[in-house]
Amino acid sequence: MAKLDYGLGCYLPVIRITCEGRRIKQSVLIEEQQAMDPKGWRVELNDGHFIPVLGFGTFEGEKVPKSKPTEDIKLGIDAGFRHIDCAHSYSNEKEIGLGIRSKIEDGTVKREDLFCSTKLWSTFLRPELVQPALENSLKNLQLDYVDQYIIHYPVALKPGEELFPEDEHGKLIFDTVDLCATWEAMEKCKDAGLTKSIGVSNFNRRQLEMILNKPGLKYKPVCNQVECHPYLNQRKLLDFCKSKDIVLVAYCALGSQRPKQWVDQSSPVLLEDPVLCAMAKKYERSPALIALRYQLQRGVVVLAKCINEKQMKENMQVFEFQLTSEDMKVLDGLNQNLRYASIKIFADHPEYPFSDEY
Repeated sequence: MAKLDYGLGCYLPVIRITCEGRRIKQSVLIEEQQAMDPKGWRVELNDGHFIPVLGFGTFEGEKVPKSKPTEDIKLGIDAGFRHIDCAHSYSNEKEIGLGIRSKIEDGTVKREDLFCSTKLWSTFLRPELVQPALENSLKNLQLDYVDQYIIHYPVALKPGEELFPEDEHGKLIFDTVDLCATWEAMEKCKDAGLTKSIGVSNFNRRQLEMILNKPGLKYKPVCNQVECHPYLNQRKLLDFCKSKDIVLVAYCALGSQRPKQWVDQSSPVLLEDPVLCAMAKKYERSPALIALRYQLQRGVVVLAKCINEKQMKENMQVFEFQLTSEDMKVLDGLNQNLRYASIKIFADHPEYPFSDEY
């Protein structure tokens, strides 16, 4: 992944600007960056496409009014977000699609201005189900293509309409699928023009290597989207992904929304960490902005979930300041391999990704 060193031991993506069809690489000083349009902050993927480094998360941790995802997306686009991260399992693609369509129709953005990503859910990992699942997501999102399609989890569940199929005893029903065959179906989606890029989420090193070493591999995963924050900095997985030219994308970057059904409520609240809060005071920023900036300077694409317009506008300020190399090391020291979203209901599946070290 392209990057710039500003002499502070901190790395940020190279900004490439397209001008009259020519791609120009700019070396930009930190003072100049602050004046730049944040929409220009992108990194190049291994297939030549570009991903904005700050993404808008659309997962709703608790039940919300049906109109909220639509209104949030419109506000997010107005605030400057151009990377929108969706998923079939969030059960709000239709609402997200309405918001996207509204901002395209009112002239705020063009389709090509947006980087829209969605995910293949675990009940559709059989190869013959992959393309129909993507076509259904495209219909819901009111899009002709997505910029990125991602395998949500390496854990296969019984095909069907239920997101979490259970037997008569309330036990999750797993499926057995060859993930390499699933990946070949993903490649066909790219070839069909239904998605520009393909990637994975929640894959560990072993599972990534299985795809990378697959005979006849046509396209490498462009990204691996995983939980990543100062309490779980994923250093080893990040280093591995960088060595394979795979972009790490961080979810739960602010410590998750802590939904009761998924997150241990006794776990520490990341944004209340005293070190993070002290650093926020030092930079006159919020703890959330410090946590987001930390990821950008590590070369990680970061997703931010915003619950109101104020947070959306504030999170765009992540491009306006820089952490020193010393403070980056302090934040590295907060790591305690604490995973908020361990998804323990998947733990008995042979492809459960979080049993391995990384």
